[in-house]
Amino acid sequence: MIKRVRYYIFLKDILFLALTAFGGPQAHIAMLFDVMVNKRGYLTEKDLIELNALCQILPGPTSTQTITAIGFKIGGPNLAYLTLLVWMLPAVTFMTIAGLSISYMQENNISLEFTRFIQPMAIGFVAFAAYRISTKVVNSKTGVALMIVSALISYLASSPYIFPIILIISGAITAFKFKRHSIEEKGRLKIDWRNFVLWAGVFLVAAGLGGITRSLPIRLFENFYRNGSLIFGGGQVLIPLLYAEFVVVPFKQYLTSEEFKTGYALVQAIPGPVFSFSSYIGSISMKEAGTGGQILGAFVCAAGIFLPGTFLIFFIIRFWENLKKYRIVKASLEGINAASSGMVIAAAFLLFRPDDANLLNISIIAGTFSLLMFTRIPAPFIIIAGLIAGILFQYF
Repeated sequence: MIKRVRYYIFLKDILFLALTAFGGPQAHIAMLFDVMVNKRGYLTEKDLIELNALCQILPGPTSTQTITAIGFKIGGPNLAYLTLLVWMLPAVTFMTIAGLSISYMQENNISLEFTRFIQPMAIGFVAFAAYRISTKVVNSKTGVALMIVSALISYLASSPYIFPIILIISGAITAFKFKRHSIEEKGRLKIDWRNFVLWAGVFLVAAGLGGITRSLPIRLFENFYRNGSLIFGGGQVLIPLLYAEFVVVPFKQYLTSEEFKTGYALVQAIPGPVFSFSSYIGSISMKEAGTGGQILGAFVCAAGIFLPGTFLIFFIIRFWENLKKYRIVKASLEGINAASSGMVIAAAFLLFRPDDANLLNISIIAGTFSLLMFTRIPAPFIIIAGLIAGILFQYF
């Protein structure tokens, strides 16, 4: 009974975070310290720092994996899955409604001119994310070189299949620098492969079913499951992959550039995980299938993006204490982080198309970047101001 009460309180705390945690992984971790460590004492500060470090070297949404891992430590897999559901559901619901609303307006010829300001603002957010990530994780000549090369290749290739290759090669390059890291005493690695097999099994089954059936919901699930399995660095790094796969690739083009930027701007205005953007893309991608189809699309895309990181954290957490002591693991992170930074830089340029290059859009991008850089105005307020300005411009 005591355990059940404790789990209920824990899930209430997760819901509180889901409704109030704005600002992405950096802001989320600060709130986790406040609620999980200082207020409730679910784990120590050292435990939380190590869990967050573990999630940063795994593909998937960092803050989501950290929160799920806390649930795993407290109550095992069952509580962890409930934790994931409670954490993602509010943001996913909002972004699904956003997708439905945009589709409804388009079908009924309702002007979307009110979104004209938040579209260039989205580019400002991506540009600021690129700046912040690069200044935090790129601190060597090798890292700078990998970041620049990654940015150039990501921009020129514009293919979703090139990104995992960039990450793997970059990590392998800096892995050779492992001797610069101090040696730590290690125990024997005891690996339970069940969750890894589950992750790989879902990956292969989804790819196979998508290829055989050509069903759009299954293909959407496979697309997002693949991206969620390969992306390092959080929601901002996800953007170039999604833009390349769903806007640029000729045989897909499920979204227009305007729809994509509108959704990305909106996800900045809500609490919870940035990866909830997936549900918006799923909803828009299935707009030809009606409201039920759009809700299904949002669900499968959200499941696809969140599940692989969850399976992998369950797999790794059991032997993390020994794995983190290997120098080659630490060294490879330098290249992975540098390449991720380059991808975000490329995303800012990919989102800014030549026909967007007018004085107003450039001013809005620069203004958004400056507000984020030099003021403490929360991101939701900036987006809401952009929406209000767009409405006033449209009607008055």
